Amino acid sequence: MKIATTIDEVRNYVATWRKNGHTVGFVPTMGYLHEGHGSLVEYSVAQNDKTVVSIFVNPTQFAPNEDFSNYPRDFQADVSLCERLGADLIFAPQDSEMYANFAATFIDMKGTTDNLCGKSRLTHFRGVCTVVCKLFNIVAPDKAYFGRKDAQQLAVIRRMVADLNINVEVVGCPIVREADGLAKSSRNTYLIKAEREAATVISNAVFAAENLIKSGECCPNAVCSVMRKIIEAEPLARIDYIEIVNAETMQKIDAIKGNVLVAVAVFIGKTRLIDNCMVEKN
Repeated sequence: MKIATTIDEVRNYVATWRKNGHTVGFVPTMGYLHEGHGSLVEYSVAQNDKTVVSIFVNPTQFAPNEDFSNYPRDFQADVSLCERLGADLIFAPQDSEMYANFAATFIDMKGTTDNLCGKSRLTHFRGVCTVVCKLFNIVAPDKAYFGRKDAQQLAVIRRMVADLNINVEVVGCPIVREADGLAKSSRNTYLIKAEREAATVISNAVFAAENLIKSGECCPNAVCSVMRKIIEAEPLARIDYIEIVNAETMQKIDAIKGNVLVAVAVFIGKTRLIDNCMVEKN
């Protein structure tokens, strides 16, 4: 496995692979990799001849009051995991490699980014779209792999790829969970013992919502009310949002029908965690 720190290096590796007829899979990450990221690498390795993993904590998707400087990092552990899972190349650029001093071009989106995390993190998806588009231009993969835990991000990336005619297949991969149900996240490491125990109310609420819908409940407000009751019973939890939306557009719905996303964001102490489930209802 190789490690590249510059755009030119990545392009040279990919050009050589292309000359040899290889397909290329890509897993964009911010590092501090866990089993969820590992599952994305495994999907890519299984479905492509070559796999590139980017490790870049993107500054433009963090607001000034968010955790960019404290975001967990462990590059050597990331390298070990990627190598063990069969990745061929890690792209680990510095900020200056990805963003010129006078960079003036960014990608904005309407509609898909207006609700959920886009409502409470106003600049987040501008940074996500910009950096993912740049990475797609650098790596030029056949397929790119994203976790469904970040369901709105997945929908946003798919919308961007369609709108800008980017020649990449975006693959959504299942949420990977801890044994007690909590969705795997790099931010779980922020939680102290009591907070970690309290965080299970998030997945408990999501599972309860999924069961309600599958049992026939069609009213979004009724489902959200049950979720709210479960989460508010935990003193360490503070709800950012609980929403049921169209799984493609991320817009609110009046009735649960078709492909819907049940999404939640909750602060456990100072740590903001997200979770969701998708349900298809005729």
